[in-house]
Amino acid sequence: MKFFSDNTAAVHPRVWQAMHAADAPDSGYDGDALSRRLDEAFSTLFDTECVALWAATGTAANCLALSAMVPPHGGVVCHREAHIEVDEGGAPGFYTHGAKLMLADGDGARIDPAAIRAVIDPIRNDVHQVQPHAISITQATEYGRAYRPEEVAAIGSLARERGLGLHMDGARFANAVAFLGCRPGDVADRAGVDALTFGFVKNGGMSAEAMVFFDPSLADVARYRRKRAGHLQSKGRYLAAQLLAMLESDLWLENARAANAAALEIAAACADRLMHPVEANEIFVVLSPAEQDALRAQGFDFYDWPAPAGASGAARLVTAWNSHPAHVAALARAIAAL
Repeated sequence: MKFFSDNTAAVHPRVWQAMHAADAPDSGYDGDALSRRLDEAFSTLFDTECVALWAATGTAANCLALSAMVPPHGGVVCHREAHIEVDEGGAPGFYTHGAKLMLADGDGARIDPAAIRAVIDPIRNDVHQVQPHAISITQATEYGRAYRPEEVAAIGSLARERGLGLHMDGARFANAVAFLGCRPGDVADRAGVDALTFGFVKNGGMSAEAMVFFDPSLADVARYRRKRAGHLQSKGRYLAAQLLAMLESDLWLENARAANAAALEIAAACADRLMHPVEANEIFVVLSPAEQDALRAQGFDFYDWPAPAGASGAARLVTAWNSHPAHVAALARAIAAL
């Protein structure tokens, strides 16, 4: 009964079917019929014209998008626990050829205009200091918190005021939209986002993420950078097939709702053990080492997590689109019984 990560979730059957259907010969790279449909499909989803490019991994998608916004001598403002800072092995610096991550603070791994200003206001406008060129926020955050539309819009307004690009790491964008109950564009282009990394792998895809550019000029740059980075796959139709299958009939949203519902069921059993409100499919819970051992002895797998002040231990539990209802219910009962 595994609650390690939604990265381990199964590929949705409809995605497998779409990939099999893509076996028919077509043009290579991104010249195939499926890849050419992506712009229209994502434009329909976001109610605005945009450009969508596939990439194989979230790390590549995040960093290629940022590299289109930020020169080697520039900086990116992000939370100090953002995935691009903590979990991407220096890839942002690699893809941008040296740009600096400028770290901000905020509860639940969220940042706001005040936190961003605290980072950028002290920077002198001269060649001796790295100048910010973009802001990157994560939706949902590394602690499973969702930015509300007005919160993204406030950051978007600051970005425009300061001439900065706004990037959104949407590895769990679907989970955030499912929680918020809003239109995707309410927390994307209409809120001032210039480039969105729309995650699919955690949500039922196999090996495809989308870079969605609301500024077409950024997509023009990203195409060249994707090729130079070795991410222009020769059989791109298989990546495009995954994205289109997830968009059809709102499968991306259906899967996210299932994962979120499973997380809420477990969260209800955690009561005051919760470290953060549950707004997506991650649960951060205080568990002593002995309690962790007791749960593992019953067959539950999960990651340890740094304990908050005053606690001896904690864990991160992650649900997925295909979390087995019986396993979810069993874990909820086991936690409640501790």
